[in-house]
Amino acid sequence: MKITNHHSAPKNIHTRGLPHRWRANNILGMLSFGIAVVFLGSCSLVPAKTFQTQPSDTQAQKTIEPNPLIVAPPIISSGNPNFIVKVVQQVGPAVVRIDSSRTITSRVPDEFNEDPFFRRFFGDGTPQARQRVERGSGSGFIINSSGQIVTNSHVVDGADRVSVILKDGRTFDGKVLGEDPVTDVAAIKIDANNLPTLSVGNSDALQPGEAVIAIGNPLGLNNTVTSGIISATGRSSSDIGASDKRVDYIQTDAAINPGNSGGPLLNTRGQVIAMNTAIIQGAQGLGFAIPINTVQKIAQELIATGKVDHPYLGVQMVTLTPEIKERIKNQAGDRLNLKADQGVLLVQIVPRSPASVAGLRVGDLIKSINNQPVTKIEQVQKLVENSKIGTKLPLEVERDGQIVQVGVQPAALPMRREG
Repeated sequence: MKITNHHSAPKNIHTRGLPHRWRANNILGMLSFGIAVVFLGSCSLVPAKTFQTQPSDTQAQKTIEPNPLIVAPPIISSGNPNFIVKVVQQVGPAVVRIDSSRTITSRVPDEFNEDPFFRRFFGDGTPQARQRVERGSGSGFIINSSGQIVTNSHVVDGADRVSVILKDGRTFDGKVLGEDPVTDVAAIKIDANNLPTLSVGNSDALQPGEAVIAIGNPLGLNNTVTSGIISATGRSSSDIGASDKRVDYIQTDAAINPGNSGGPLLNTRGQVIAMNTAIIQGAQGLGFAIPINTVQKIAQELIATGKVDHPYLGVQMVTLTPEIKERIKNQAGDRLNLKADQGVLLVQIVPRSPASVAGLRVGDLIKSINNQPVTKIEQVQKLVENSKIGTKLPLEVERDGQIVQVGVQPAALPMRREG
C-alpha cells in the first residue's frame, strides 16, 4: 500500500549501529515476511501529497476557541436536499488556496574540484551549481479573523515562499508560524483583518455514516466541492501506511485528490470536523483526514511557540501474534525466550535514547504502560503520546520469560529537517 502526499513521499527507517546486534538482526529478519514495524520516535511523515514546500517561523497570538461539547448530528440534515449548497455558501469564503515554492540547489560533486581527471576536461572552471524551483499547491482554512490559517505541514514543507489566495481573489504573502510533521499540521499568518472564519465542531463525537463535505483546490481546480460520508473513525497511522505519524484518522469516501491537502472536512452544520490530508494511491473512495480536535491542539501550540514537542522513547516495535512468535522461534531458536503470545515486541533500541538509558533491550515484550495493558503498537503510541516529557513512565516487560519493571523518562522527539 502506498501513501501519496500532496507534498512528500514516505521515508524509510534505517537501522545501523544497533546494540544487541545479533538479536536485532534475527528479529529484523522477520521484515521479509511483511510484518508491520513501527518506530516510536521517528520524525518522518506520510500524508496525501503531490507538491512540496515550507519555511519555519514563530509568532504568538491567541487562537481557536475551545470546543463546546457537540451532540452528533443526524445522518441527513433536516430533510433539506440543498443542505450542501447552504454549507458551501456559508463556509466557502474561509477556505483558501496555498501556493508554495522552494529553490533546490544541486551541489557540485567534490570530484570536480579534487580529481585531476575532471580538471583535465574542465580546467580551473569547474561546473557551477544548478538551481531549480519546485512549486506546489494545497488548501487551508482560516481559523481567526486576524489572518491565522491552518494547513498540512507537508503543504509548506521546505518552502522559500508561501502565497495565500482567498476565494474573493485577494493574494497575500504567508508567514509560517510553525509546523509539526509528526501530526502533519502547520499554522500560517497573513497580514489581513476581518476575514471569514470556520466554526469548529467536535471530532470526538463523529460516527460512521455521517454526511460530510470537502472543500479545497484539487489538481489546481479552485473551490472544488465534494461530498460523501464518514466511512470510519479511529484509523491508526499504521492502518494507512503512515506509521511515523501520531494521528488517528477519519476515513471518508468524499473525493480527496492532490491539492485537497489542508482543506476542511465539514459536517452538515458547516462546522469543520477534520483536515483532509491523505489518500492511498490506486484506491477509490478512500480519503483520510486529521480530526479537528487534534488540529486545534497542535495549531494552538504552533501559534504560541512555533513548535510542538512530542514524547519520545527511541524504540522500534512490532505487534506480537502467535504467527510472528513462531517465525521468531524458527530464526532465533533458544536465544530469545518468549512465553507470551501477545504484546509489543521491541526490535530496535536507539543508542543513548530514553529507552536505552532506562535499560530496555531488544527482545523485551511490553505488557503494560502506566498499569494499562497493551497488545498492539497503536496502544503504545497513544500512551506515550499522552505521557509527559521528563516524567518517568512505568513499563512492565517480559524478558527471557521473567516480568521486569522498567521506568522510562520520555524526552522530546528529535526533529530532523529535510533540505
